[in-house]
Amino acid sequence: MNEALQSLLDLLDLERIEEDIFRGRSRSAVVPRVFGGQVAAQALVAAGRTVPEDRLAHSLHAYFLRIGDPGAPIVYSVDRIRDGRSFTTRRVVAVQHGQPIFHLSASFQAYEEGMEHQAPMPPAPDPETLPTAAELLPLYADVFTDAEVVERILEARESVDLRYVDAPPYATVGEAREPRSQVWFRTNGKLADDPLLHVVLATYVSDMTLLDSILLAHGRGGWVTGDVVGASLDHAMWFHRPFRADEWLLYDQESPSASGGRGLGQARIYTQDGRLAISVIQEGVVRVPR
Repeated sequence: MNEALQSLLDLLDLERIEEDIFRGRSRSAVVPRVFGGQVAAQALVAAGRTVPEDRLAHSLHAYFLRIGDPGAPIVYSVDRIRDGRSFTTRRVVAVQHGQPIFHLSASFQAYEEGMEHQAPMPPAPDPETLPTAAELLPLYADVFTDAEVVERILEARESVDLRYVDAPPYATVGEAREPRSQVWFRTNGKLADDPLLHVVLATYVSDMTLLDSILLAHGRGGWVTGDVVGASLDHAMWFHRPFRADEWLLYDQESPSASGGRGLGQARIYTQDGRLAISVIQEGVVRVPR
């Protein structure tokens, strides 16, 4: 395991300060605020640590309420909403400076057999044939508003290997494209077998690129090029089948709508052998600077 991945795992390993209260550290993201995927992942860790180990996360629904301060710790308070025979429900509130910045509801289920079907996996190239972030980003360094942005993106990619199937939004600024994007991702190192850990890592990565398809439809490069300002509003995930975040996962993303200063992204995440592992929907603020 490389040092960057260990640093990420340490970031997600919350300190328990009371029975149902946890404290997490923060760090700056590509933009100077707490990365939304970090808050969602930490909140899910907090919820999962109050649930029996035989109950696996099957869904989460979250709202981003305020911008997080990377210079301050985040306190996560867990409410034990329900402990049923099959399902367990938790609600988590993340607080900074005395104000809630994030709400999450998560549901966990004991394993059981059931009916099976799934949407087929779309075609995608072998991830090993695609350029890494270190190979791709320097080619477009001139489009970024700040030279340090490239360094911050590369730093974020040291723990997660994320590879675009087609050109990312910042590579085709001014060119409207189909509102669809695919990326392959996996952690840069092997993980322990804990199922919650793999769900948490997928939650962390899920906020990295989901709004890309909105930008593609309008020929915008996004927050890293300065032609759009935005932030996540809400985020929902459903975990259908077991998967490993340290093995390649295909993130197939599209945007069905943008209006009123908001854009919607929806996606499916598949294992490399074609199993539908996760469904994701997110809405975000997407505004053109005045």
